[in-house]
Amino acid sequence: MTRTLLTGNGAAAWGARLARADYLPAFPITPQTEIIETLARWIDMGEMDCRMATLESEHSMITAAGAAAATGVRVFTATSSQGLLYGMEMLYTVAGWRVPLVMINVSRGLAAPITLETDHNDILAARDSGFLQLHCATCQEVVDAVLLAYRLAEDPAVRLPVIVNLDGFHLSFTREPVELPDGDLADRFLPTFDPGPGEIRAGKPTSQAVAVLGGGPYSYFRYECHLAALAALEVHRRNVDEYAGLTGRRYDALECYRADDAEVVFVMLGSFATKAKAAVDQLRQAGRPVGLVRPRLLRPFPEADLRRALAGKVAVAVIDQNLSIGKGGVLHGEISGALHGVSGAPPVIASFIGGLGGRDITAEEFFEIAGQTARAAESGQVPPPRLLYTLHELAEMRKLQAIAHVERQEEVPGP
Repeated sequence: MTRTLLTGNGAAAWGARLARADYLPAFPITPQTEIIETLARWIDMGEMDCRMATLESEHSMITAAGAAAATGVRVFTATSSQGLLYGMEMLYTVAGWRVPLVMINVSRGLAAPITLETDHNDILAARDSGFLQLHCATCQEVVDAVLLAYRLAEDPAVRLPVIVNLDGFHLSFTREPVELPDGDLADRFLPTFDPGPGEIRAGKPTSQAVAVLGGGPYSYFRYECHLAALAALEVHRRNVDEYAGLTGRRYDALECYRADDAEVVFVMLGSFATKAKAAVDQLRQAGRPVGLVRPRLLRPFPEADLRRALAGKVAVAVIDQNLSIGKGGVLHGEISGALHGVSGAPPVIASFIGGLGGRDITAEEFFEIAGQTARAAESGQVPPPRLLYTLHELAEMRKLQAIAHVERQEEVPGP
């Protein structure tokens, strides 16, 4: 293995290179463009045997990715934020085709207003599309997740596309030490893609067309996708075992950090969970039994693993880096649904929403979250969802609003 410094974007590109991706349909959008630029440079220099095609939009990019995967080649692509939404129609279509491909999403908050910083509303908008989802917290995890994603997508029991998600800026442009598997190791774990009878060849034309279906047959095909996604849970476990044997790095569906003997547990996705780990360590030093559970696999949802990890806990604090307008945090709803009515489930599942548009979640806020959640457990009263926003920030925003209001009034012409 080679140890080097890589950004999250660089790690994603290396994952595609080690996977020996055959086809790269691309369209640039911040902050994922560096992935495509890196791969394009390697292809141009003859260091990567891959065909790159620049498409006119993310919609056509995902269409091309699905069509190419249907022919039996290994496909890689990447997008972010508004680009993911632009291609949303084709996410559902491609998943329904049951074609395996891997797409990186570099999470970025959605307009309006416009931001270049990260949150998870873009990736969670794709939650129900049929694409499986792996969520990364470090650059090391990104390169390994790409290999695991191809192995998962291409398994005959699954045959569904996979999104590997990493946080924009906080991870995409952050350099960290990464151990790159050598090519032989990657090839042992991820052999050449065998599409089976589904491949398309010019000399052997076959049709993979799907007729317009009514409710009964349509329901059957959608349910087949659902069953394939559920089968991915066991396939992922096997793949993780094998990859850990080859590399020493293990990527279970859940990362549990100091959670076994914890009374209060943080649950969250993505790179901000590394900040939660540091907060857990500091809280432990202060004698407070706090831990962290981070889902790596969001679709399929590792419900049984979550129930085991959170059984017997006093309280759970779900920290969402997203906001479902009019409802609250998406992950909080997922966790609450998984634990509802389960014997031994935590009696308090508190909701905190932060990190929107890249806003920091400070150590002090993690400490306060732990304190509020513990107090809620003592009182037996689940608090309403809390937005992580300080009084100082609120005062500054109101000051800006007041200034804008005065400026608008001055612009209004007199009678």
